[in-house]
Formats: sequence, C-alpha cells, structure tokens
Amino acid sequence: MLDAARAGLASRMLISAGAGVGKSALLEAMAAQAHGATVLRTAGLESESPLAFAALHRLLRPVMDRATSLPEPQARALHVAFGQDDGDRIDPFLVALATLSLLTEVAEAGPVLCLIDDAHWLDVASSEALLFAARRLLAEPVVIVFAARDDDPRSFAPTDVPLMRLQGLSGPASGALLRERADHDLSDQVVHQLAARTGGNPLALMELPGRLNTAQLEGTAALPDELPLSDRVERAFLDRCRRLSETGQTLMLLAAADDTGRLSVLLRAGEALGVPPATVHEVEPTQLLEVDGDSVRVRHPLVRSAVYQAATGSERRHVHAALADALTASVDRDRRTWHRAAACDGPDEGVAAELEAAGSRAERRGGHYSASEAYQRAARLTSRDELRARRLFSAARTSYAAGTIDRAGALLDEVRLIADDPLVRADIDRLRGRIQVVLGSAADAHSMFIRAARGVAEQDQERAVEMAALAGVLRSHGADSGSTLPAGVVVTGVTASDSVRIQCLKLLLQSTTLDAERDWGGALKVLRTALTIGLDTEDRDVWANLANIALHLGDDAAHRRYFSAMLSAARADGAVMEVLYALHRVCLSEFAAGDWSAVRRSADDAMALARSIGQPALTTTPLAWLTLLAALGGAEDYDALLNETEEALAQRRLGIMERPVADLLHWAKGTRAQHAGAASESSHHFDQMRVPVLTRLAASARISAAVQAKEHSLASDWTSEIEAFAVATALPWALAVAEHGRALLAGADDVPGLYERALIHHAQAGRRYEEACTQLAYGEHLRRAGRRVEARRHLTKALETFRDLRAEPLVARATRELRASGATARQRNPSTLVALTPTELHIAQLVSHGMSNKDVAAQCWISPRTVAFHLRNVFTKTGVTSRGELAQLDLG
Repeated sequence: MLDAARAGLASRMLISAGAGVGKSALLEAMAAQAHGATVLRTAGLESESPLAFAALHRLLRPVMDRATSLPEPQARALHVAFGQDDGDRIDPFLVALATLSLLTEVAEAGPVLCLIDDAHWLDVASSEALLFAARRLLAEPVVIVFAARDDDPRSFAPTDVPLMRLQGLSGPASGALLRERADHDLSDQVVHQLAARTGGNPLALMELPGRLNTAQLEGTAALPDELPLSDRVERAFLDRCRRLSETGQTLMLLAAADDTGRLSVLLRAGEALGVPPATVHEVEPTQLLEVDGDSVRVRHPLVRSAVYQAATGSERRHVHAALADALTASVDRDRRTWHRAAACDGPDEGVAAELEAAGSRAERRGGHYSASEAYQRAARLTSRDELRARRLFSAARTSYAAGTIDRAGALLDEVRLIADDPLVRADIDRLRGRIQVVLGSAADAHSMFIRAARGVAEQDQERAVEMAALAGVLRSHGADSGSTLPAGVVVTGVTASDSVRIQCLKLLLQSTTLDAERDWGGALKVLRTALTIGLDTEDRDVWANLANIALHLGDDAAHRRYFSAMLSAARADGAVMEVLYALHRVCLSEFAAGDWSAVRRSADDAMALARSIGQPALTTTPLAWLTLLAALGGAEDYDALLNETEEALAQRRLGIMERPVADLLHWAKGTRAQHAGAASESSHHFDQMRVPVLTRLAASARISAAVQAKEHSLASDWTSEIEAFAVATALPWALAVAEHGRALLAGADDVPGLYERALIHHAQAGRRYEEACTQLAYGEHLRRAGRRVEARRHLTKALETFRDLRAEPLVARATRELRASGATARQRNPSTLVALTPTELHIAQLVSHGMSNKDVAAQCWISPRTVAFHLRNVFTKTGVTSRGELAQLDLG
C-alpha cells in the first residue's frame, strides 16, 4: 500500500480481528515504515462517541493549516465541525468533502498515511467523513487504514473497503512470544497448551507469563481451567491495576473516563480527588499508561474497559465530576457537559439544558447522531413531561437526519406516550410521515400528514398548510391513503401577509387539490403562479415539491429549471442527500427532453454517490433508469441490470420511489418484449404501470404496444386518458402524443392528418425521442401507402435521432424502413463509440464542454488528480492528444 502511494495511487483497508490479535501493532509497524510520508493518526474512544467529529479533528489537527487552500465553504465547514467557529448549520457531507479535499491537498507534498485505530468506537460523524474520503480517493498518494474489533457490538464493517482479517499466531510464533515474555523456562508441553488454548492471541500470550506461577510455567503444576482470554484478559489487566495504591487506582479510573488525552487534565482532576501528581510515576512503569509530555494514553482499550467497568456507579460519578471541573468551558465546553451528565445520579435541569445546547451545537456542525445522543441524554435528566417530550422529539428528529431510522422510530414511540401538546404530536406525525416517504409506505405517510395537519390546524395554520401540501404532493404521485381533510380546516387562500414560502405551499395545496379533481388545466394555472415566485424562497424543500408537481403536470421547462437550481445549490453546499434526491428526479427531466446521455450521467453520479456514503437503498432508482436505457438501447447488460434492480426492489422499502421504480421496470420489460415482437407480453407489462407522470411519459409506447397486441379497447382507453390531459393543459407534448395515439387507432384516410398535427405540436414541445417515434410511425405508414419519397424524409429524421440516442433496436427498424423505401441509410463512423467506463465518459463529456479539471472535480466530488487519472485513460482509449480533439468526438 505504501509503495502504491509512492507511485501516486490511493488505497484503503480495514484490519479486523478480535481483541489482542495485533491490529494496533500492525498500524505501528506501518507507521514505522512510512518513510517520507505524512502520518496522520486517530482512534475511536468509547467515551468520546457522542462528540461529533472528535476523532476526525484529532486526525486532521496536524495539517489544519493547509485548510486555507480549500474552497471557502469547505474550509469553513471544517472549522465549524471542529468547534473553531460557531457558524451556521452545515451539512455533514460538506465536512466529508472537505476531508477529501484536505487529504488531497496534503498529498501534493508527498504520500499521506492515515491510521484509524479502534474504528468501531469512532463517533458516527467522523466515521462517515473518513469512509466518504476513503471511497472517493483514487489517483492520490493517500493510504487510509482502519483497524476495528470484529467482536464488538458497535461493529465497523463497511462492505466496500478491502478487508484483512487477522488470525492468531502460529504455534512456533506463539512459543517464541511466550518464551520472550517469561522470566522462567517454559516446557514444550506448556508452550503447546498455551498456544492452543489462546488461539495464538498475542495479547493473551504476552500477559500469561505474568499471570501463571513458576510451577505452571515449568509444567510441574496444572494450568488453570480458565485462561485470561477476551474478557478474562481484561481481568488480568484489572488485577494489575488493583496492585496499585488507592491513589494509583483512582488515577487509572480518571484515565479510563477521560477523553482528552491530556495529562494536565488528569492531574487537575486528580488533585480534586486527593491524587498527588507523583502518582503518575507509580503507574507509568506498570505499562498501563503511556505518558509523553502532556499526552497520556491508556495502553490498550481493554485496560480502559476493564478499569471503568469494574468501578462502582458512585466512583464513576465522582471521577466524571472531577473531570468536568478540570475542563474549561471555553475550550472543552461539550466534553465538560458530558462529564457533568455522567456525574448525575438523577434529574438535573441545569445539566439537561447544557446537553440540549450541546445538541444544538452538534446539529450546526452537522453531527446529527451526536446531537441525537445529547438530546436523548438531556431528556433522561428532565423531570417535566412537556420539556422531556420536546427533547426526546429533538433526539428523534436528529436521529432521522443521521440516517438511523430505526432509532428515530423507537424515540418517536417513546415521546408519543408523554406528549400532550398538539404541536408536538403533529411534529411526531410529520416525522413519521417523512420516514415512511423514504423507507416505508408512502400511503401511510399520506395518512400521517393528513392527521398532522388536522391536529395542528387550530394552533398553527402555517404548519397545517405545510402538512396538507405534503399530503397533496404524495397523492399526486399515487400515494393516497383515502384520508381527507374536512373543508375549512386548512386555509388555502393566499394573503398579503403570507411569506413567499407559505404562498408557495398554499398554491401547491390548491394545485394538488385541483389535480385530484382531474382539473389539470386549473392545477397547472395555479402551479405556474407559484413557480413565478418559488425561487425567491431559499427553502429547497419547497423547490423540490414545486418541481415534483411541475413534473406531474408536465411543465417541462419548470421542472428542469427547479431541479437544476436545487441540484446546483445542493452541490455548492455539499448537501449530499439533497444532491441524490435531485439527481433521481433530474433523470426524469432529462429523459423527457430526450437527453439519454444526461440521464446516464445523472444515474451514474447518483449510484457512485450513494455507494460512497454507504446508502445502498439509494442506488435502486438510478439502477432502474439504467435498466430502462438498456432496454431502449438493446444493451447487452440489460438482463444483469434488471436482475440487480429487481433484487434491490425486493430487499428494500423505498417509500415514495417504490412504485416509480416498479413502473420503470415494467416500462423496460415492455420495451424489451416490444423489440422482440412479443406484443401481448409487451402490452401486459405496460398495463402494470400506475404512476401518472410515467404513464404519460410512456403513453405513445403503451398505446403502440396495445395496438400491436390487437388490444384496441386498451389502446383506446390509454389514448383517451392522454387526450383528456392534453386538452385540459394544452401542453404541446401532450397534444402531440394524443394525436399520435389517435393516428395509431384511426382509419387509413385520417392517419396522415393526425401525424402531421402531432409533428406540429412536437416542434414546440422539445421531446425529441417522442418526436422521433412519431416520425418513425408516420414514415412507416407512408412507406406502406406507397408514398416512399415522403416516407424517407420522416424516416431519415427519426434515424438521426435514434442514432444520437444510441437506441439500436429503433436504429435497426428505421434503417430497414428506409431500405424498403428505396433509400440507403448512411453509416455513421463508429470510431468514437469507444469503450469508456461510465466515469470516464462522464469526465470526457464535461471536459469536452470546456470545464477545467478543478471544475470537473468539484462537480463529481473527486480530486483534480483523479480527474487527470481518468482523463489520461480517455486519451489512451480514444487516441486523442488534446482537449480540443476530445471536443470533436461524438461522446453522446
């Protein structure tokens, strides 16, 4: 790994083993061999897990002076995350991006080795940031090595980091270690027994000679029935600790409870407990503590665990109180608060308020999991039900933000039992609804939003409007629980005093209500009023919902504008989850526009991003889009993509995206069957589609499949559906598709006029794939009618579009029709259709549009060196030697 780094390539690894097998020793060996490299080190501490970014701060502290070279939002994110700047709330993934950028910056001067010990005890925020960086590094001289126990309840087991699982020592190696550590000669039989019974565990082998008597070591007395392994190794450490004086044992308990690693803190706390500073000199020779200047470290995590667990509750509280008093509020504010909390033996409103404030600070730093733990602990120290309910809800809210959905649900169950305030109960329903939207039942979410709106309407109309609007958006996407709001419960009329945000929400609610009544024209008119002011608010949730309804009602320009704005703003802020959300929706916008290359880029981006943050469920939607493109393009990887997507859909609840993903797969299967000539099978799959925005987008393909299957009644019904929508909205693309559908069902004399009108509407619509399908169908009709010259014009245009889209089955079909019309289709030079990977193609496309490596890196969330690495591969595969030549290639 170090050699690869010196050659300019990144690598990552997880070393996993039980306690005492040698993970830490291996990290030490790597550090010793890292000649000429910058070595950065940190370790997880169990007592520090509630402190967001604590472990990351220790890792990056030696190189934080280089943060001035980062983009300002990233540098600021690190300073806020590390408590060096209070600042406004930041997204935790902006910190992760800044971590990646800082490591890349440091690597400009030479190889970097990051060693993370006891990764199973990392605080969640640090763990996510470090894993994000590890997954995105490629062409940088950076090595990231995690070491974690595989027998700890707090597992650290990322599936996409190469794993080295350490085993115990061999028999000969065990014997050598035993003899090295023993003060007496060991019999071969004893060596063999100890090696076998310890499993070659190095820590146990090192401790055993000091735990056994001379007769046992020499083999003249039997070995004890139980050897000090695993938890028994802890007892061995504890026995050694108990041989210390009383003050020495107190100092060890202070060290076990401390999370600063500063000797000065221990000595100040010890002084309050009657521990003289000289006690350090008693403890240090035992090798239980390692002292280096003002730095102090418990020798092994098992020592820390053994000493802390053996103490009584009273002893722990006294130690935590002393540590809290030894810390200064200005420097160690959050640590001091947590020690004060650990010192409590019952409710304490003062400490609870401090914890709530610590939770708020953690939220601003993007440490949602740490914030949740702080709020939950604050609730435990709160005696008043109303205040405890508020703090428990904050714990649930931030747990959801951290992605720990099950924990959020359990906290909501708890707070529901004590919450009497209608506003809090409405907030509970709202959060439950959000959870269902993402990972549960969207219909259940609809019911919860309706209940929340009803429950809060008398006290807070603005909150009621928001809940009702969310329910309306869900209903428009097919998630209707049947629950309704009585008339007048929510005031939807816009007033002059309403903020832009509330105006948009009220208009959204009006629009979705009209949509539910099938008044699509009225719904679109109201929506467009909201769209004129929506970008004046900075609430990206409002942007998303305006874009969603614009998508549902077919306003292509509007949903492209809003999703693009959301994506750009989320990228700039490093808001990864919002970027993923926008990429999922942008795929649909780009598909509607007939830009399949853009769909593929967005889907690939979303896949890579979801994997880099460890969210496999979020890969399912982009997988579905790639499956549809594979079906439309006749790609060889269609079956593999379909199987992967269906497996993911079966394993995961996708909330609001569950039905759209299923519809995309039905569309893909219907398309594949249609290209294979299986008309009935194709029509069957298209008949399974349910989401209105997708049934409308696939309308011409659905109608064509039904006609080919001779299911004319079904084709007529589908044509009537799109025709009613087209008449109500007057949208050019809808009018074009309706005319196309009517042409497929019409008598021969009426067909040309219907297709001509469809093409007039297509010219204003901007949906090039749909237009090409109409040109193909019209050209086929004209060719069959003997009007070959007219047919060629339409078939040639269709062929050109299908070639641009690389829709090979339709390219073949249009080519056959052209030949049948007496024309010869010109062959396109395939030399530019090179075998680039999705990442290489994406980078090549961005560079071909004039973007610099730095700009591409910022958009793709990788480093400029990784961009250069991929670009070199592109140049090699394409044979070009400059960016100018690259811009001349047909890259889709």
